Amino acid sequence: MKKINKVMLITPPYHAGVVESAGVWLNVGFVYIAGSLRAAGYNPIYYDAMSHWHKLETIGKRIEAEKPDVVATTAFTAGIVDALKVLKLAKEINPNVITVIGNVHPTFCYEELFRDHAATIDYIVRGEGEETLVDLLDTLNAEGDISKVNSIVYVADGKPVVTPSRGYIKDLDALPLAWDLVDWPIYTYRTMENSRLAIVSSSRGCSQQCSFCSQQLFWKRSWRGRSPENFVGELEFLRDTYGVNVVMISDETPTLERERWEKILDLLIERNVGTKILMETRVDDILRDEDIMWKYQKANIDHIYVGVEATTQEALDIFKKDIKVEQSKKALDLINKHNIVSETSFVLGMPDDTAEKIRNTVELAKFYNPDLAFFLAIAPWPYSEIYPLLKPYVAVFDYSKYNLVEPVVKPKDMTLDEVRHELGQASKNFYMDKLMNLDKMSPEKREFMIKVTKIIANNSYLKEHMQGEMPEAMKKIFSRFGITEEAGAPERS
Repeated sequence: MKKINKVMLITPPYHAGVVESAGVWLNVGFVYIAGSLRAAGYNPIYYDAMSHWHKLETIGKRIEAEKPDVVATTAFTAGIVDALKVLKLAKEINPNVITVIGNVHPTFCYEELFRDHAATIDYIVRGEGEETLVDLLDTLNAEGDISKVNSIVYVADGKPVVTPSRGYIKDLDALPLAWDLVDWPIYTYRTMENSRLAIVSSSRGCSQQCSFCSQQLFWKRSWRGRSPENFVGELEFLRDTYGVNVVMISDETPTLERERWEKILDLLIERNVGTKILMETRVDDILRDEDIMWKYQKANIDHIYVGVEATTQEALDIFKKDIKVEQSKKALDLINKHNIVSETSFVLGMPDDTAEKIRNTVELAKFYNPDLAFFLAIAPWPYSEIYPLLKPYVAVFDYSKYNLVEPVVKPKDMTLDEVRHELGQASKNFYMDKLMNLDKMSPEKREFMIKVTKIIANNSYLKEHMQGEMPEAMKKIFSRFGITEEAGAPERS
């Protein structure tokens, strides 16, 4: 048997126009996987087909040229359709290639995947992949017993075999990363000139229980953090080695442990790291940190997303957000007070929603006053806690539409087209209001809002709504700031 050596890690070419309108984002998970593979003696290839906007034909040519022993991909629910196309293509090019898939959707939906795509998938990696993938490939090379490899799923005698879960990686500081395999020039943050953007991870896990989310299930409500010194040292390394000047922290709650998080802020300030930082966290952590928000600002925390999700206590309770409506408003006010870009989202299209309720949410969103707000369609991820409540109202079964953009849940008193229209109008009305109030913003935020509104209007999934019929006063504002200009589209091949 030929020894496995070359492992090709390919991101599926899935696009929904949500976050990618703001920048080009690398897959940090594959940077970790590649680092662990290389440390174990394998030859990993990091191929971000999604960020390159490569189509299947181009991906196929790359697979043919590289001749990998293994093709591995990753999939959240909306990306699973394209991920499977990549693996099917790899098998068509070389029937003997080993195909592997991991991430949230395969971790929970392995029975469905093997029922419908057993000829395409050889192995599913459940949970964290660094140790599991190395263990799997080592076992295959040794012609050992794969049933002894924890946290995988494979087919034997026509049925999926699910091996026991392995424990979570304890020492995140010790994990090697393959930053040198990243094609750095393509990763940029569109609101910042001459930017080089990295995605970084300071912790893993989520201790919350939001009913619509996948993370509490994936991490089993556990959480682990890297040491402040190790994490800040990585930002310095990325800055000095690759010219990275803006990072997105990928963690759900990097701020969970106050002492650790404050040490990170202190190190960023003391070492004058200077890297612009984009992040998300919870409303209650911002409220907890009211006395050190000045450190956030001084440490160059430039943009904070907090998950408000709803403007009524009833909806927050259904979502199990474990916060009060008034807390969300106060957290956003704190972020704004320190001249940090504030962002949130509102999950709409629930079974009891109506056009009037959605419009009321928009008005309350204006009152909350985040700089950025996104009005998202509830996605009925089949493994989420809220799925049984949503299942009777699911009207679309194409997973590629489960992207928070396309409505797939039909409320009792609305059609899908009506939901789609209201979501588009919600964004249009919110951002028109922001533009009408530019004079109330700081110069820095005003400049940011002009840039970001231009991006949203010209280069995002909201383009159709933002550039439709609008009041004459708004047309003048758009014209004044050049927001009607066409933004350059990425090359597609």
